[in-house]
Amino acid sequence: KYKVSLETSGAIDLSQVDRRVMKVMDLKTPGSGEVERNLYENLNFIHEHDEIKFVICDRDDYEWSKNIIEKKGLINRCHILFSPEHESLEAHQLAKWILDDKINVKLQIQLHKYLWGNVPGK
Repeated sequence: KYKVSLETSGAIDLSQVDRRVMKVMDLKTPGSGEVERNLYENLNFIHEHDEIKFVICDRDDYEWSKNIIEKKGLINRCHILFSPEHESLEAHQLAKWILDDKINVKLQIQLHKYLWGNVPGK
């Protein structure tokens, strides 16, 4: 009777996660410096109630993210979140790109960065 969600960087194998768990998985963009950590095999374990999040640093990350969404057929498989990287991209700029391109993604800000700054969690 519980709803369980799991937020993950996508760098850990998700094959053993129960299908009922709602997964929020990051796909690291080139601007993050961690793109090589993406386990694309995890996309086989993403379902319609799951979310894939892209933290976008600049226009190159935005274009890369759109390309991955198209190449991997993600739009119709799950919810897609685009989040501007707090220090390098203004939310209004990312919103404009999304609206101009009419892509079916949700804009999400990194709320924890607005509340507490760029401070590691405890």
